[in-house]
Amino acid sequence: MRVKDVMTTSVVKLSPDNSVRQAARIMLDNHVSGLPVVDDEGRLVGLISEGDLIRRTELGGGVPMVDATIAADARANAYVRRSSWRVGDAMTVDPVTIDEGASVARVAAVMQERGIKRIPVLRNGILVGIVSRADLLQAVLSAKQDETAAGDEAIRRSILVRLGENTGVEGLDIKVAVTDGIVHLWGNVETAECRRAARIVAENVRGVRAVVEHFSEPYPQ
Repeated sequence: MRVKDVMTTSVVKLSPDNSVRQAARIMLDNHVSGLPVVDDEGRLVGLISEGDLIRRTELGGGVPMVDATIAADARANAYVRRSSWRVGDAMTVDPVTIDEGASVARVAAVMQERGIKRIPVLRNGILVGIVSRADLLQAVLSAKQDETAAGDEAIRRSILVRLGENTGVEGLDIKVAVTDGIVHLWGNVETAECRRAARIVAENVRGVRAVVEHFSEPYPQ
């Protein structure tokens, strides 16, 4: 699944010449935490968010402690961001963006790495949408269910394949038996987390009715 499949295309945008008060009002009215800022050609030039606005002079942020180690131009820039009425001065420039063709897994990883809730989506540099954590939750709900074929042997083979993927238990000699949809697991799996991972691998296969762990018992010959 790609970003373009889950993103929101109806995007509320701002101009750099809009006022900070307008930005705050639009965020409140639309229940969003950030807004993209575009130029006259629709190219993204920044992002203004709640984080940009909570440092404003209107909230008493206009007279910070002076740190002599900070260069004058850096302090001047900070003053402009917290005091100017223009969105173009208060916004975050060069925000994190993602291409519409990127995978959903990639955008989820970027959100987690950067600690952000929404990312502007670009097509050839032009803003075409926004992808948010809520969009990813919707993708989880609409994801296709497991398509494992019916039957105990098909279930067993599917579990064995998945145990060898990036689960934390790949490489462990885990034995699997399936009877009437009930999965039995054996093997030398010492930690509780690895045992839990193995169980969840089995539980995620369609047709599994229950999982029984025998990790402390020898595999029956």
